[in-house]
Amino acid sequence: MAAAYRRTIRRRVLILLVMLVVGIAAFALDISTGPSPLALRDVWSGLFDPGSLTPPEVTIIRDVRLPYALMAILVGVSLSLAGAEMQTILNNPLASPFTLGVSSAASFGAALAIVLGLSLPFVPGDWMVPINAFICAFASVLLLEALARSRAAGVEGVVLFGIALVFTFNALVALIQFVASQEALSQLVFWSMGSLGRATWTNLAVLGLVVLVVLPFSMRAANAMTALRLGEDRARSFGIDVQKLRFASLLRISALAATSVAFVGTIGFIGLVGPHIARMLLGEDHRFLLPASMLTGAVIMSLASVASKIMVPGVLLPVGIVTSMIGVPVFLALILRRPDRA
Repeated sequence: MAAAYRRTIRRRVLILLVMLVVGIAAFALDISTGPSPLALRDVWSGLFDPGSLTPPEVTIIRDVRLPYALMAILVGVSLSLAGAEMQTILNNPLASPFTLGVSSAASFGAALAIVLGLSLPFVPGDWMVPINAFICAFASVLLLEALARSRAAGVEGVVLFGIALVFTFNALVALIQFVASQEALSQLVFWSMGSLGRATWTNLAVLGLVVLVVLPFSMRAANAMTALRLGEDRARSFGIDVQKLRFASLLRISALAATSVAFVGTIGFIGLVGPHIARMLLGEDHRFLLPASMLTGAVIMSLASVASKIMVPGVLLPVGIVTSMIGVPVFLALILRRPDRA
């Protein structure tokens, strides 16, 4: 029995290492892909030996593609980790920041800034859209959190309330679009498509800090979330405070999802598909499921970033379009192949 357990652990660790290698390869491919193709050795030189390349090549690698590729990694990690936790605490395979209203709330906040010019006082113009998006996304998860803490609501009530938020915020965004000028409307539509082109070192630092702060708490709660997959009553019999666990998890989800969406716009299906792929590979042990979800999300986002550069020659597509195009068939394939696991 102990030997079988050790073999299982070794197999899961090996899978995580393979996923890490795939993630690094996807990251390198993302940096090397673009209107001016670069060999992998040039990418390596640009990062660690810039003197061996021309100044334009160094600028392309360090100031354009590196922030873009790092943002893809961080957004994939954040949304997939948030999706994995949300699916567990709500016991719903369709739960994700995209399907429960977080992205729709962020779009509403962005619409207020882009079309109506509404934001908090003294917020610089360049930060109005991300600050508004963050506040609205954070508020939507706090509403879900408040409902989750209500004993009368139950998990089904939280999920239904999240779906109601999606329709509510989509209707409000449509109303704002109706009164928007042509220029503001085009800006809002482009924002809602999701783009890594907004990546800056400041944005990367903020999102990276959020991930570093949240991750230890997520891993600390891994065993409790594994127990929760056995049912709330079973988890309580192990001495787990389910309400407190759900409350803390929703706080982490709100920080990850709201910050990601605030900086890059609406990115669909990463938080939905990533955890399902990780679950198929590694099962329900959250000590491995959460890191695998993060790696899966990072790989998908990096590959989507690559696809956004090469699908239409000479055109950089918004990555949100690519993730949706990839996410829908992948998710359907997961459901049709393994309905018991999806």
